Amino acid sequence: MTDNTGYIRFDWAIKRILRDKANFGVLEGLMTVLLGDKTTIVEILESGSNREHREDKSNRVDVKAKTSQGEIIIVEVQLARERHFMQRILYGASKAVIEQLQIGQDYENIKKVYSINVLYFDLGDGDDFVYHGYTTFVGMNKRDSVLRFKNEREEAFVKESARAISPDEVFPEYFLLRVNQFNEVATTPIEEWMDYLKSGVIRKDTKTPGLQEALEKLRVMSMTPDERHDYEEYMVSVHAAKDAYDSAVADGWERGWEHGHAQGVAAGHAQGVAEGHAQGVAEGHAQGVAEGHAQGVAEGIEQGEKRRSMDIARKMKAVGMTIEEIISLTGLTTKDLADL
Repeated sequence: MTDNTGYIRFDWAIKRILRDKANFGVLEGLMTVLLGDKTTIVEILESGSNREHREDKSNRVDVKAKTSQGEIIIVEVQLARERHFMQRILYGASKAVIEQLQIGQDYENIKKVYSINVLYFDLGDGDDFVYHGYTTFVGMNKRDSVLRFKNEREEAFVKESARAISPDEVFPEYFLLRVNQFNEVATTPIEEWMDYLKSGVIRKDTKTPGLQEALEKLRVMSMTPDERHDYEEYMVSVHAAKDAYDSAVADGWERGWEHGHAQGVAAGHAQGVAEGHAQGVAEGHAQGVAEGHAQGVAEGIEQGEKRRSMDIARKMKAVGMTIEEIISLTGLTTKDLADL
């Protein structure tokens, strides 16, 4: 039995609710399901990408937690496409590694970092809705040979180390939850979590870690009137920004294609006629049209993309997004945005 009438969206929850120690159980449940091991949060660490005020309409929200084993887990919700997304999550995990060490401390103090990313946009090609990435060492000559490390009594990863350390204890791991790609009937714990992330659906009889707690902690009806007002404003801004982005992308692509096609035909004809005088009108015209069309389409697409980015920027500004957020999403410069 499910209930899809009144649970707070996960991105708002980690922004305002799940940072409270009394509500850690929800996040602990998601981590437990993904990591396959009971996870306990001892504290929420500072994270610079969130601002706790109602005017914040950031494209992403996140929470950074420390487990009882000293490991760092970053849970991040990404609402819309962002350029260089993979580089950014690499930077986030790397920064979490570096911040663990004080000057002069030994490297052995570095703890594992997990990066969990809930994505509400299409990223890459693949049939699955959850992907897991981690570091392995594979033979260059024997491709099926994966370097393995013995247990602590048999061999040390570093000879001077007191115990063995395997790569899966050291290097960051990444989880990508592609929410839009989930279209399954929820029967497993991770599918139940994906169902909640996409549709806000939680089974009333759920036994899935985290969702049991969410049944009580994340009900809209349990919010105060002021909290509910803030939440409703946030949801309006999220949907408006998404609609503006999707519409601008569609309009920009269409105009770019039309402009590029027209420019390509004209340029191709002109270039074909010119080259045809040297090589023969028929052969030159055909070659000129083909080459000119390709060049024109490329130029048209480039111009169309610039117009599309400006359209996106105008609509994002209209729904209250900051210049910094617009630049991050569109790749435009401050100079480009001066005429908005």
